[in-house]
Amino acid sequence: MNPHTTRNTITAFIRTRIEESGATGAIIGLSGGIDSSVTAYLATGAMGHENVLGILLPVQDLTPNEDLNDAIDVVNRLGIAHKTIEIGDLVHAFSGRIPDYDLDSVAVNGNLTARIRMCVLYYYANLMNRLVVGTSNRTELLLGYATKYGDAGVDVEPIGDLYKTEVFELAGFLGIPKHVIEKPPSARLWAGQTDEGELGMRYTDIDHILKLLIDYELSVEEIVAQGIPEADVLHLADLVRASEHKRSTPPLAAVRS
Repeated sequence: MNPHTTRNTITAFIRTRIEESGATGAIIGLSGGIDSSVTAYLATGAMGHENVLGILLPVQDLTPNEDLNDAIDVVNRLGIAHKTIEIGDLVHAFSGRIPDYDLDSVAVNGNLTARIRMCVLYYYANLMNRLVVGTSNRTELLLGYATKYGDAGVDVEPIGDLYKTEVFELAGFLGIPKHVIEKPPSARLWAGQTDEGELGMRYTDIDHILKLLIDYELSVEEIVAQGIPEADVLHLADLVRASEHKRSTPPLAAVRS
């Protein structure tokens, strides 16, 4: 990846998509993590700081102060406007009205939190005539490691063609704060959650396998022949296959010839 060319390509993409839509700017959910930070830097480069609004959506007793501080650091460096909206009460209001809400179903409950965040982002997007700019990378999208109609519910995905390891590389080129780059990636949807812990593999290994599987279209057997554990390859291949519905529009029943 050529980071200079990549930056220019993505900023041009953001600018073009927003202008073509007739929108006036960008709304970005800022988590304090590397993906949203890189996206904020790119959107600001594309539209100017005055046309980007960062929205922090922490959950009380779940979102670490470190994440909030990192997000504010990015906001201050870029000079963009921001809002901090604590959504713990919203999550509680939803969960309190669901008769079968299960405290132990952490992944399901995490999806609910992600969808509440999406609603808030789109409220401001509609209010201000702006687009919701997504922060998912290629690795997450291929594996389905995103909540349908949650963090995957956006208008554009500027870094959606970059593998996670490429996002790290671009972050260094853009001058993202070192403490943001080095922080273990986490969606912060439940206590103790980390991306690599949940996936059971390091991003460097995940991206290497995905490139062979998707970009080079090698078979599982061909990848395993390179010395890569078969269980890892099959695991990722299964995730890609099972999450296809997240990368497609809802299917229609064809009733017209």
